Amino acid sequence: MAEKHPLNIIKMKKMKTDGVPLSMLTAYDYPSALLAEEAGVDLILVGDSLGNVVLGYDTTLPVTIDDMVYHTRSVKRGAQNTFIIADMPFMTYHGSVDETLRGVRRLMQEGQAHAVKMEGGLEICAAVSAVVAAGVPVLGHIGLTPQSVNMIGGYRIQGKDAKDAQRLIDEAKALEAAGAFGIVLELVTEEVAAAISKAVSIPTIGIGAGRYCDGQVLVFHDVLRYASPYREKRFVKTYADVGSLIREGISSYVREVKDRSFPAEEHVFNADETVLESLYGGAGKGAK
Repeated sequence: MAEKHPLNIIKMKKMKTDGVPLSMLTAYDYPSALLAEEAGVDLILVGDSLGNVVLGYDTTLPVTIDDMVYHTRSVKRGAQNTFIIADMPFMTYHGSVDETLRGVRRLMQEGQAHAVKMEGGLEICAAVSAVVAAGVPVLGHIGLTPQSVNMIGGYRIQGKDAKDAQRLIDEAKALEAAGAFGIVLELVTEEVAAAISKAVSIPTIGIGAGRYCDGQVLVFHDVLRYASPYREKRFVKTYADVGSLIREGISSYVREVKDRSFPAEEHVFNADETVLESLYGGAGKGAK
């Protein structure tokens, strides 16, 4: 396979123009990033969803900038030739510009991301403009915004009526005007996601937003059903069930340890006779 080179935001916009969909996958560590790159994904998102998926939190809110830097840096080591976007965690871009840029700087310098993602609409456009002005690409995120889950009343589908649809279109246009290079649309009705995708010249990347976005993103652990117990999601398609394979493999290991069938003869290393003589005074192999 020819050497892969990371996309850039100019190429992504051209892909939208040419009608070539973008594939994006989350990854949170070195081995998952390495596998994602080998599989040919266009973009890797180090999402603050790692709070739910990897760290065991109920929401993304406890995720810190330190968490994001650590995991982004791990992903970068595994995916040297893929465009990597790191989430700005909860409340790291709603204060002063200086505070926002400190967090961005850490994700770019320490985490080695290519871009950052920020959730929200009109209320974050000034922050988006400031980050873009500092030379950092920003991916927007509207629709269901998990960092605002307590404000929007839970994990609800967005864009179900005319007023909400117009709000989302206005937010997408505002984010484009602020300099965002693309927008994630999460849990947005298909019709509204299609309208947004036509209304802006930057790529839209859907998750639970239907068939007419300019790209799609799913969570690594959802694509592979890598969880226990696994919670079904309507907008997710499972492509492999590694969770069951892992569980079965570990169960087999435990069983073989208990019945002493592991380790077997092929798993051991044998010493020569001189070592045995020094250990057991010539009593022979296997002496007690």
